[in-house]
Amino acid sequence: MEYLIKQYPLETGALEIQYIEEFFGEFPRKKTAHEIAKRLQGREYLILIAEAPLPDDPGMVAPVSFKVVHELREFEDDPRLQDLVSRLRDSIKFEGRNVLYSWIGGTRRDWRGQGHFRALTEETEAWAHTSGFHEVVVKTKNRFYDMRGTLDQLEFNVIKYEVHPTDNRESKVYLSKQLTSDVLNAHTSTRTVVYAD
Repeated sequence: MEYLIKQYPLETGALEIQYIEEFFGEFPRKKTAHEIAKRLQGREYLILIAEAPLPDDPGMVAPVSFKVVHELREFEDDPRLQDLVSRLRDSIKFEGRNVLYSWIGGTRRDWRGQGHFRALTEETEAWAHTSGFHEVVVKTKNRFYDMRGTLDQLEFNVIKYEVHPTDNRESKVYLSKQLTSDVLNAHTSTRTVVYAD
């Protein structure tokens, strides 16, 4: 199967992500286009959306999966990113290295298990390697079992686990992957990438 992926510029991509997140019931708070654009402004980023034919109308395609990644700096201005860096400082080496943060992403329920998120992740890794990133890090919650399983299949390693005081399902799991040429050689998806306006 060949996967169709669109790479978006900042403003258009932020609007598309705001739209597609409406189809994800498990996200308690959806990101706004303004919030996405503000986070990504002035830093390296990548916005990707996978599209697939609709089952009842194969001539029509719809966005089915998305991924937004961005540069994570050792010294951040944004308080949320400052907090993230401080939590990762003992697990990730920032000095003299380019670290990529896999911020938001997912696949619509009806299209899960078909490889769309893997294709997006592999495209992200190829872009990141070419762009000079050394490592990609992601944060999830223990209760997102599907996501944890996907990250396991993509050979991400757990680097930190923060136990929630009252509900272990809400515990935070941090994972990372070194972006070596071996990672690119292990890619299995066939992808066509087009650039959106």
